[in-house]
Amino acid sequence: MQFVRKALSLRWEFIPVFVFSSIACFVFLSGLAGQLFTGSLVILIAGLLLYGWLLILRLRQGASLRLSFSIFQFSFLAGTFVFLLVLFQNQLTHYDNFSHWAIVLKQMLSTDAFPTPDSNLIDFKNYPLGTSSFIYYVCRFMGHSQSVMLLAQGLLIFSCFYAMFGIVSEKKRFLLYAFLGLGLSTLSFFNLTIRITNLLVDFLLPIYALAILAVIYQYRNEIKKACIIVLPLAGLLTIIKSTGIIFAAIGLIFLVYSWLKHKQKFSWKTALAVVGTICGALIPYFGWSWRMATVFQGIDNKFDVATSGIQAGKTPEQMREILWTFLKASTDLTTRPVIGIVIFQLIAIAASVFAIVVLKKKWNLWKALIALDVVLLLYYAGILALYLFSMPLDEAIVLAGFERYASSIVVLFAGGLVLCAAIDLERSFHYRIGEVPDYQSFKTVKTKGHYQKGIIGCMAVAATILLSEYNGIVSIAQSYDTTLPYKIHAVTGDRWYPGGQVDNNRYLFYASDRDQQVTNYYMQYVGKYFLYAPHVDGIVLFYEDNMDNLLSGYDYLVVVETDLNAKWLLKKHYGIDMQEGIYKITRSGDQIVLTLT
Repeated sequence: MQFVRKALSLRWEFIPVFVFSSIACFVFLSGLAGQLFTGSLVILIAGLLLYGWLLILRLRQGASLRLSFSIFQFSFLAGTFVFLLVLFQNQLTHYDNFSHWAIVLKQMLSTDAFPTPDSNLIDFKNYPLGTSSFIYYVCRFMGHSQSVMLLAQGLLIFSCFYAMFGIVSEKKRFLLYAFLGLGLSTLSFFNLTIRITNLLVDFLLPIYALAILAVIYQYRNEIKKACIIVLPLAGLLTIIKSTGIIFAAIGLIFLVYSWLKHKQKFSWKTALAVVGTICGALIPYFGWSWRMATVFQGIDNKFDVATSGIQAGKTPEQMREILWTFLKASTDLTTRPVIGIVIFQLIAIAASVFAIVVLKKKWNLWKALIALDVVLLLYYAGILALYLFSMPLDEAIVLAGFERYASSIVVLFAGGLVLCAAIDLERSFHYRIGEVPDYQSFKTVKTKGHYQKGIIGCMAVAATILLSEYNGIVSIAQSYDTTLPYKIHAVTGDRWYPGGQVDNNRYLFYASDRDQQVTNYYMQYVGKYFLYAPHVDGIVLFYEDNMDNLLSGYDYLVVVETDLNAKWLLKKHYGIDMQEGIYKITRSGDQIVLTLT
């Protein structure tokens, strides 16, 4: 970060996300080349050497080490530290962590390579590995515990929020930071479904796009510098998730728009910089597409239109049912995404009218509202197409994942309006900073009073919202010992094998089907993760006539939860007192023997 600051003279707000994204892209491309660990080691050594060089340079110049923070920087860093600290105390619980994100990361850390077609642990191999590459880099040198994984993803999340504050030009106007803090804190409302206590990437997509918008606006008159920063951000965004290309496109279109709008005269260098940025940002995306087309050739993947959508052959009646269900969900005023859209629409319209009628100012908020409404409609159309033509019927009928997909675009919609409102607010002050002495930079004493009350009000509401988010994360951490992953971990431990070898033993898990934890395959996925074993099945009930036949097909019985009926059957047939633990299954003649390990 210090080297980037010295070499490129960037604003501090954009440096963390630029550095993190550059690291992630380099590690990802190294993984595509089959050199995942080597690429990570190169990054680490290069960083240490650059830091050493800058330190020696500073000592030779006789410069003293001086740390200075503005009120905003201190507030943001303090808040980030608090959240990262509590995040470090959390463990993974969300279903999708164990069905994909965490198990992929565990395999990368175990093998120092991207998954291959032979990776039986992973069901959905076409999910891009952008954030996984960055988390791998952090965990490779910091440790592979779940809390370190969450800490690594937390760094990406908070670096994006820090970058959004870079949109402010008048740094002495603390009201702008307080207003942004209020507006951006409300975005957590749309992330309650998954929060930040997991490795899911649905929240990263929109906040990365918002960070790109902030960078482009701040450097709208220095497009080449904007291109340098946007390149790794957009590149990583394309490989965060398959839908990341949509969010990257939004940022790149704004880059082209800003270049065409603010250019003074045509410059081939600037034009090449813009075109080069667009092409360069697509390299990771096409690199991953190439890997899917070659390494995974012939392998069916989830949401592959050619295999899952067209061949599934949804009937017209089924298509109409999906369409009707989608329209109801998209207009249901009791759902979080629809509430967000309606509230921010009304606030933006009211603010635009207030600016014209009361402040006598021409704000651009209404223009941003129109543009974001277009993006919103196109995105919803894309989600509908996903359900109609790509997603398997059993998931499409119930709109699987709809709230998460919708919340992602609503975060972008709301965040875009907040950023634009902050810009309009900055342009509405009677005096610009520097035009008059700071103590005279208000039109009247009355307006200064409004300014101070505005800061207090924004900070109070923002603190309340963030405190609610903090309490939610703390509550999740405190209730971990009641979750299924905790119970399974208590029995199996978290197994990591040298050389990436896989446990090929066959495991049968036994537990109740509370919250459909067995029938929806949640327990089996969690078991796969902790055991690092691909052959894991689950059962909720023993049938006495079939017990020997069932158990003979497995090497181990893993009891996660017990019940009276199962205890009686195991005592009767195998002479054991059933308790939570792992039982080795062996055969002695015609008799099945269970031995607690």
